[in-house]
Amino acid sequence: MEDQQAIAAVERAMVAIRRSQSRRAIQRIAGDTRLDPALFGVIDAVEEGPGAATVSSVADRMGVDQPRASRLVAKAVNAGLLRRVADPEDGRRSTLELTDLGVEQAEQVHRFRREVFGTAMRGWPEDDQREFARLLTSFVRVLGERYRGN
Repeated sequence: MEDQQAIAAVERAMVAIRRSQSRRAIQRIAGDTRLDPALFGVIDAVEEGPGAATVSSVADRMGVDQPRASRLVAKAVNAGLLRRVADPEDGRRSTLELTDLGVEQAEQVHRFRREVFGTAMRGWPEDDQREFARLLTSFVRVLGERYRGN
């Protein structure tokens, strides 16, 4: 049987997380990053794998439609974060990869996020940190499977 109070608490926490991840909030706390916050998701989607990233896989990984993903990818290419590469297995298709600038920006964003998350968990016992990571990772995996219909 499901604990409705626990589920309601998770819902409230997820809404609070979503709000804290708004473009404005990210821009305010990210500070010196040169990356447009709208492109964080594109870089994450290209890094996510498995396999070569395409506009279609970016759309799927970001949970957006193909035209939106195409516009975001084009913006990332124009910003010098991504490059299109001919797919060696299918010359009609191109794959996406991070440029040196894209890798640099991705690393900066990862460091920033980890600092924020580390600060939030500061003072937690290491066992609690590991258990939270295990449970959150499992939760996100199952949630993603449900949304993607896997």
